[in-house]
Amino acid sequence: MFIKKFLNCAEFIAGDNTILRETLSPLNDKADLKIRYSLAHAILKPGKKSYSHKLKTSEVYYILEGEGIMHIDNETARVEVGDTIYIPPNSSQYIENSGASDLKFLCIVDPAWKKEDEEVL
Repeated sequence: MFIKKFLNCAEFIAGDNTILRETLSPLNDKADLKIRYSLAHAILKPGKKSYSHKLKTSEVYYILEGEGIMHIDNETARVEVGDTIYIPPNSSQYIENSGASDLKFLCIVDPAWKKEDEEVL
């Protein structure tokens, strides 16, 4: 059994300018995880937006708290609690917090996130 406590995950500012905690990764966790994806928890403060970036891999956001505006290539949509957003590989993307409280969301990257797979635009 592998359990990782959220508060034991180091918080850092990611390359896209979100506050991030990597909660699960087959590349970084010292466990025999039979998964390809990585999972992270992101926070974006009110009035802020992430930097535009691209991943070579696919990504999914799941909105936990708050509201925002998601930008993927030439498309824009409002997002809120309970929304799941699929981001295709090599898509230009960023998210902005349009609410009065923190925008919190999960990020699933498949295959697992690696720095060399991300380009900040």
